[in-house]
Amino acid sequence: MTFASMARKYEPRTVSLGPDGERVATSAMIASLAAEGYDAVPAPFGHALIELAKKDDRIVGLSADLSKYTDLHVFANAMPDRFYQMGMAEQLLMSAAAGMAREGFIPFATTYAVFASRRAYDFIAMAIAEENLPVKIVCALPGLTTGYGPSHQATEDIAIFRGLPNMTIIDPCDANDVAGMVPEMVAHDGPVYARLLRGKVPSVLTRFKPDYKFKLGKAQMIREGKDVLVISTGIMTMRALDAAEKLAADNVDVAVLHVPTIKPLDVETILAEAAIGGRLVVVAENHTVNGGLGEAVARELLVAGVTPTFRMIGLPDEFLEAGALPTLHDMYGLSVNKVAERIKGWL
Repeated sequence: MTFASMARKYEPRTVSLGPDGERVATSAMIASLAAEGYDAVPAPFGHALIELAKKDDRIVGLSADLSKYTDLHVFANAMPDRFYQMGMAEQLLMSAAAGMAREGFIPFATTYAVFASRRAYDFIAMAIAEENLPVKIVCALPGLTTGYGPSHQATEDIAIFRGLPNMTIIDPCDANDVAGMVPEMVAHDGPVYARLLRGKVPSVLTRFKPDYKFKLGKAQMIREGKDVLVISTGIMTMRALDAAEKLAADNVDVAVLHVPTIKPLDVETILAEAAIGGRLVVVAENHTVNGGLGEAVARELLVAGVTPTFRMIGLPDEFLEAGALPTLHDMYGLSVNKVAERIKGWL
C-alpha cells in the first residue's frame, strides 16, 4: 500500500448512481471484466473437464475448499466419485495431486492463484515439477481480477512459476481459450499452471478471428494493424482488441498478437511480428511488470537484436488497493480507455 492509498482511506466516499438514480451495486470478488457486448459462456472450465472425463477415466478433480469459486463444482456434481475436497490445505492439495499422478491419474487441482503461487510453491516445486508429473493446477483470481486486496490478488504468480523448471504456464483470454486449453493440458505430459476465468466468461476471440482455436505454445494474430503491435495475454487481449476498435476511430491501426502460453513462449512468432518495421510494440498483461510476459518478450527481442520502440502495460510493482474492479482497472491502467490513452500517447 502506498502513502497515497493510505490517505485515500480517510477521504469521504462517493456513491455511484445509475441513470435511474439508484445506487450502483459493485463487488470486489466477482471478476467483472467489463466486457459489454460479448456473449458469455457459463463455467467453460468445468464443462470442458466433464466432457474429457467422460472419455478418460484417469481425470480426477481436487480443490481446497474452493470448488464453487473455480467452477470445479460443475465437475463435482457430475462425477462425485472422481472429486476430492481437500479442505483449506493447499499444500496437502498439491501433495495429494502429486500422489495421484504417480498412480496414473491426471489430477486437476484448483484453488486461488495466490494460494498456489505463495502458499504451496515449495510443494509444487518438489512434489510436482521436479518429478515432471502431469498435475494440472488451475487457479482463479489471477492478477487484478478481484478487488479484495493483496491477500487475494495474484499479481506476481507468473513471475513465480516462470522460474520453475518443467512448468508450462497458460493465461487464457476468454471462454474459447478456457475450453480449448483443457484438452491440450490433458494431452501435455507434464505439469501445467493455468490462470482461470470463472463464472460467466466472455467469448471474445472468435468475434475477431472466427476460426480461432487454442493451441498450446502458440501465439496467434487476432487483429492485423500497421501502426502498433500489441503483444498481449489473458484478459488484456480482450482489452487490447476493444482499445484497437476505439483507436481505429482516430486512424490508429492496431494489431493484436494473442499469447495464451507464457511458457514455453512462442519466440518465433513474436520475433517475426516485432521485426516488421514502423510499428510501436506494446506488451499488455494483467500481471506485475516484473517477471511476466513483458520482461520475457523484452529479453527475446534484445537477444535476437530486434529493436522496435518498446513499451509495457502492466500492474505496478506494489501491493494494490482493494475496491470495485472497474475502479481498480481504471486506476492501474487495465481498462479499455486507459489502454487506448496510453497507446495513443506513445505514438
